[in-house]
Amino acid sequence: MSKITRVPGYMQSKGNRNRGPIGDREIRYKCSMQNTILDVLRARPGWQEVSGPNTAANQQQPGQKGPATSSTGGTTTTKTSDGDWDFYWCDREWLHANYDTMFLQEHQKILHFRNHYELTRKNLMVKNLKRLRKQTEREMGKKEAESFDFFPTTYELPSEYHIFVEEFKKNPGIIWIMKPAAKSQGRGIFLFRKLKDITDWKKGEYQPLTDPNREVPETYVVQRYIENPYLIGGRKFDIRVYVLVVSYNPLKVWLYRSGFARFSNSRFSLDSIEDAYVHLTNVAVQKTAPDYDPDKGCKWATQQLRQYLTAKHSADAARKVFQGIDNIIIKSLQSVQKIIINDKHCFEMYGYDVLLDSKLKPWLIEINASPSLTASGKDDYDLKYGVLNDVLNVLDLENRLTGKEKRVGGFDLIWDDGPVLADDGSMECSVNGSSTTANSFLGCHSERKKQLREIYTAAQALKKSVAS
Repeated sequence: MSKITRVPGYMQSKGNRNRGPIGDREIRYKCSMQNTILDVLRARPGWQEVSGPNTAANQQQPGQKGPATSSTGGTTTTKTSDGDWDFYWCDREWLHANYDTMFLQEHQKILHFRNHYELTRKNLMVKNLKRLRKQTEREMGKKEAESFDFFPTTYELPSEYHIFVEEFKKNPGIIWIMKPAAKSQGRGIFLFRKLKDITDWKKGEYQPLTDPNREVPETYVVQRYIENPYLIGGRKFDIRVYVLVVSYNPLKVWLYRSGFARFSNSRFSLDSIEDAYVHLTNVAVQKTAPDYDPDKGCKWATQQLRQYLTAKHSADAARKVFQGIDNIIIKSLQSVQKIIINDKHCFEMYGYDVLLDSKLKPWLIEINASPSLTASGKDDYDLKYGVLNDVLNVLDLENRLTGKEKRVGGFDLIWDDGPVLADDGSMECSVNGSSTTANSFLGCHSERKKQLREIYTAAQALKKSVAS
């Protein structure tokens, strides 16, 4: 029998006194990223960074000698070689390489579920959504299945190439968009109108693999391009939405109130489908535009977008847009609920990308397992800092909450093995509502720091009363 590789920090000796529930001791964390999340972790009171392979603490700056140290908010943290940790913000590659040999203690938390890619790879996301839509139509009828009509007609290449060609010929002249299934930040994406554009692009790639030594082609998805996007100032945009999943069985979902709309740098036109600055809203693409202004950027806060839609159309129209986004989030998560390997130690913070068309219908573009945490400016930094801090607040390794909260900072609990309803008087978007309104406030007012003080005070008082 082959020897199992033991991962440092997971299989500790029974004599380690620091093991077990955290209690009053410091919380030890590891982090493989060197961006906003590391700032958040280092600034968190009572948290101590530990070093090890694949951690930021182990990545010294050139010329640095001795253990790395960081200073944030007046607190200096020294990273040790101790591999014993309570919380690990790891990258996907590390998880894939080590998950199957890991042994986690009861209280440990780690980023990513084992097979998160079932939702975040573009081809698998569509496959799972199509399957649940067919199941819903079979069991509940076509009307209910229409609630899944939020992703464009999509095919996987090369496996569905011939089916795609049939569909292509039925709709001559329309625009299609090609995307690598497993890449992000707009890499490898292009638009086309003619079939020869992709046959020339990878000539012979879609033919049977007669040569066993021939490299297997990269998987792409081809989607019907949304030719009528909703425009603001003549520019296309999509909406980044942050979603925290702490369990798939039962499904428990938190939605962050704040996010942003990412605008293209150039005015929208179908006359130049080869111009990425017109059609792709990814910041990684837009910041390379010759006239891009890094100080101004191309972003609106989600609150600003909601206010704009409310003023231009109506509060009801804006509410329907965001209800549509809620539907996208829940349906997509339900499509993989029985497939994702649920683990109480795991959590996932997704970055959903949603596009509005000219009729204000929201469309799901993609779901990111590792949304960018690198800030493009001060406002972007403040937003991401708040999101990540509130992820830790929801996970509550400090055990400061009661576990019954519907809101923690900027996160609202929208699904807890079923829809979560808002409390009376909790409508914070200046729209008419009642106690039967969903507990969802994307784009609504968020005084997260004030709310955190209130719930921590209430939780502490409740725990004292129970103890007495």
